[in-house]
Amino acid sequence: MMRTAIYPGSFDPVTFGHLDIIHRASKIFDHLIVGVLSNQSKQPLFAVEERVDMLREVVKELPNVEITSFSGLLVDFARACNSQVVIRGLRAITDFEYELQMSQTNHIMNPDLDTVFFTTDLKYSYLSSSTVREVAYFHGDISAFVPPLVEQEMHKKFSDMK
Repeated sequence: MMRTAIYPGSFDPVTFGHLDIIHRASKIFDHLIVGVLSNQSKQPLFAVEERVDMLREVVKELPNVEITSFSGLLVDFARACNSQVVIRGLRAITDFEYELQMSQTNHIMNPDLDTVFFTTDLKYSYLSSSTVREVAYFHGDISAFVPPLVEQEMHKKFSDMK
């Protein structure tokens, strides 16, 4: 039986912390679908298509990883992907409280859907997309946080905004 998991997120932008989770989950599951959330209530730095394209490029060496976008409820996305497993990363206790609440809510809506938590590698425990966006906005060095392609795209995005 093939085990498919989904790893949902906004990935705005994708960071080394996200990539660490993707690499680790891809070793455990036969098929990993990274779902890039198109959330109309948020104003992302990158359009959903840009985030999908960047992710596809930075994980192209992982043959069992698929990148796609989704909107709406996570339980509906999981059902559409024939997945009963959601992957989530945890950096700190504050993440755990939020993620546990989401996991329990999703499980009530779909009792067959389970969440698997990956604790973030310690070297990425401080890292968040919002921090990366802020550092990049002020022209700081983000090379320790994101792959070179993402760094280039962020610098381009912020120079276009000026």
